[in-house]
Amino acid sequence: MVTAPQNEVAATDMEEDWSRVLGRLKAEFEDSVFNSWFKPLALVNIEDGCAIMAAPTRFMRNWLQSNYADRIRSAWTSENSGVSDIDFVVLSGFSNRAAAVDIEMPKVQKPIASAVPSKESEFGAPLDPRFTFDSFIVGKSNELAYAAARRVAENKEVHFNPLFLHGGVGLGKTHLMHAIAWANKERFPDRRVVYLSAEQFMYQFITSIRYKDTMSFKQKFRSVDLLMIDDLQFIANKQSTQEEFFHTFNTLIDHSRQVVISADRSPTDMEGIEERIRSRLGWGLVADIHPTEYELRLGILQQKANKVPEVDISLSVLEFLARRITSNVRELEGALNRMIAHATLIGREVTLEMTQEVLQDLLRANVRRVSIDEIQRRVADYFNIRLSDLLSARRARQVARPRQVAMYLAKQLTAKSLPHIGRQFGGRDHTTVMHAVKRIDELRLADSDLEEDIQHLERIFGT
Repeated sequence: MVTAPQNEVAATDMEEDWSRVLGRLKAEFEDSVFNSWFKPLALVNIEDGCAIMAAPTRFMRNWLQSNYADRIRSAWTSENSGVSDIDFVVLSGFSNRAAAVDIEMPKVQKPIASAVPSKESEFGAPLDPRFTFDSFIVGKSNELAYAAARRVAENKEVHFNPLFLHGGVGLGKTHLMHAIAWANKERFPDRRVVYLSAEQFMYQFITSIRYKDTMSFKQKFRSVDLLMIDDLQFIANKQSTQEEFFHTFNTLIDHSRQVVISADRSPTDMEGIEERIRSRLGWGLVADIHPTEYELRLGILQQKANKVPEVDISLSVLEFLARRITSNVRELEGALNRMIAHATLIGREVTLEMTQEVLQDLLRANVRRVSIDEIQRRVADYFNIRLSDLLSARRARQVARPRQVAMYLAKQLTAKSLPHIGRQFGGRDHTTVMHAVKRIDELRLADSDLEEDIQHLERIFGT
């Protein structure tokens, strides 16, 4: 039995602290988030400055640890300075009361799914209410993935199976998968929709083997209408999990059940994944989510800033962030959140100078040092010309225009002077570089093909 030791806080005081912590969380988050994540928790004990809280499922515990641990810890410290850390345990069958100090802590947690009839909530991860289609900003880098996701969400008929979304960290794959689930559940309430990570899929499979309950595992995963598995690269080199995934995948495809998969790279580039799986992943539609372009980053920032009307953030600050933070959307939103926090908690005006001061560590990390040599090689490859031609005196259009583009990018992406850039392009005068920059600036407004070429090259260089 877990009970409050004499040297620890009395149970009544713990209950009061926990009630105030819940009050803080309820005031900070929307009702849907509070009811889904915080309300089901129960306080078990406070031991050595650590508040131990019980979650009803392993998935909820994992999700809280990954997404809300810092906020819960902060709320606890605000209400009880003696609490400096938090921990989550899994206790099934407890009632959601303020304190649970008399709950017996079982030594081995047998999974809930093996003890009671399966339900989606028992083997699918919770969905984030923030991740909907309405909150997803669409740009050239993600428009195909977005359109495909909408098609899957709004139709029972299978148009392409599987839908495979791939791209780097923080580009919106998980957002789209949650959006598919929310929209599909709303449009077709009778459908069984399950979203989870590949890590959770593997964990449940291993657990089913441990408790000799693989039949239940197979039945629940092969009976869903829409199965979505995130971060498939996690099961690389895990042969038994890949075997089970392969058979689950085939069964669903054969019965015209929709499958949506995400990973950090395309099926053909996934190392440690069996060839037969990589081949089948390419059967449907493979949609790449590219690094965000400037316009998309600015749109995301404007949408987020509009949700906090009490903080005045100028367009120049948002443009600065969109140009300087190019790594991924999560880091971009994190930068904006830091600015909002300084404005609301400290009362500082959000200026460009304040932004540079507060985000100096993040801005340093996002400095992309591009050399003129790299620009020349990339441009020559892109336009399919020889590097020697780019640096030569040839004036043929098929060489002259790429040369101007390379000079333009060298001016935009490096800190080199015009004379230095000219010397790097076969000893040309700085006025030649000036003319090239001016000419490309003009053509970008009138020539959509050239604009697309330059945007593509800018994405290559991370801008």
